[in-house]
Amino acid sequence: MVRVDQAVIARLKKEGEIFEVLCDCDKAIAYREGKTSDLVEVLASKEIFKDVKKGLRASEHELKRLFKTTDPKALADMILKKGEIQLTTEHKNKLREDKRKQIVAFIHRNAVDSKTGLPHPPQRISTLMEQAKVKIDEFAPVEAQIQDVITKLRALIPIKIETREIEVIIPAKYAGPAFGSVKRLAKVLREQWQDDGSLKALIEIPAGIQEEVENELNKMTKGDVDLKIINKR
Repeated sequence: MVRVDQAVIARLKKEGEIFEVLCDCDKAIAYREGKTSDLVEVLASKEIFKDVKKGLRASEHELKRLFKTTDPKALADMILKKGEIQLTTEHKNKLREDKRKQIVAFIHRNAVDSKTGLPHPPQRISTLMEQAKVKIDEFAPVEAQIQDVITKLRALIPIKIETREIEVIIPAKYAGPAFGSVKRLAKVLREQWQDDGSLKALIEIPAGIQEEVENELNKMTKGDVDLKIINKR
């Protein structure tokens, strides 16, 4: 069980009333994400509070009326899974850094230099985000933050989100195994198996991974593959 002096508050509001439990921040997040099911490790106390800071406990009558149960485990489970978990500064910083890395990876994969057509290296993207004073919301989805980040980066470098359609032609002796890699790396828009067993396919990929796709197919076919960009958008 977590020490009370190291615990944070998880809070659930129901019909205008507040209910709280004391818990370990990291373990509460893990519990919410289904990575642990041991409430003993998560909670600092079995008590269900109306106000932890004032030491006010919730009455059994109120719990029964609003939750149809007075079972501490069932109540704690609901509060942890449906309520708001108070995050420590350390955990917020960790979430923010994780989200920053996800945004950098997304931009590297999906965006290119609008002049050269080549992807920007991850380290350069990260450095420029700092220069542009990009603020990361640790709770907002990556996709919801990308446009704002791209707009700020555009003031420093030529950059755009781009999707490419590429025609791929693979000789018969490599077509089967190589097509497995194609389907793993790209969205297949069209596939045409030729009479000689070779494959002609139209695939769609984020522009930033074209080099990765080319390298993978060249490796599998010993360089005997044709790739041609058909469309950019």
